[in-house]
Order: sequence, then C-alpha cells, then structure tokens
Amino acid sequence: MSITETETIDFATVDNATGDLWLSIVDHLPWDDDESSHLLPLQDKLNAYLRFIESGELSRTLPQAVGRRIVVDLGGKFPLSEQAQLFFEKARAAIEDAGFALQFRLINPN
Repeated sequence: MSITETETIDFATVDNATGDLWLSIVDHLPWDDDESSHLLPLQDKLNAYLRFIESGELSRTLPQAVGRRIVVDLGGKFPLSEQAQLFFEKARAAIEDAGFALQFRLINPN
C-alpha cells in the first residue's frame, strides 16, 4: 500500500506505549522538482483518512479504536521538502482542529 492508493488505509496499529491508534500512510515518493505531483496524492490520502475517521467507518471497522486518540502517521522515505513542510503544517493544523493528530516520521530505508 502507498500514498498513490488514495482511497486505501495503509495500516492501523495501536501504539503500545501510549494506547493511541495510528493510521499510517506509507509515502515512498521523493520530493523532486514536480512537487505538485506528490502533494496532490498526499492531500487526497489525508482527506480519505479523515473521511474514514469522521464517517464512523473507523469505529465500525476497528471497534478497538473507540475511545483512543487517533494519530495519522505519515511515514516518509524521504525528508519533507520546504514546500512539503509548509503543506504538512497546514494539514496538521486542520487535522488537529478536527480532533486528531498528524505526525511525520522519516522511515529508514535500510
């Protein structure tokens, strides 16, 4: 699964340390000269995750999610570019306003 499969939830796991439910996005794409071709699927994927949560499908599909803090976890193979970082901060603010969390972590390819 990946960022290009915009209507799919990649992974759902419970963080044993915090009890948070992580909905993870796998982003394998580099941040190159054509950043819009990367930002658009990322935006679509984040919107799909929000629909999944807010529609109640999350709690129907994963009843163990009820009562847990929801974290949208963006795991990227490449560091965020400057433009991507600006987008990420805006997305984080919108997701936090909706009552959830958004985090980025760099996935070590080795």
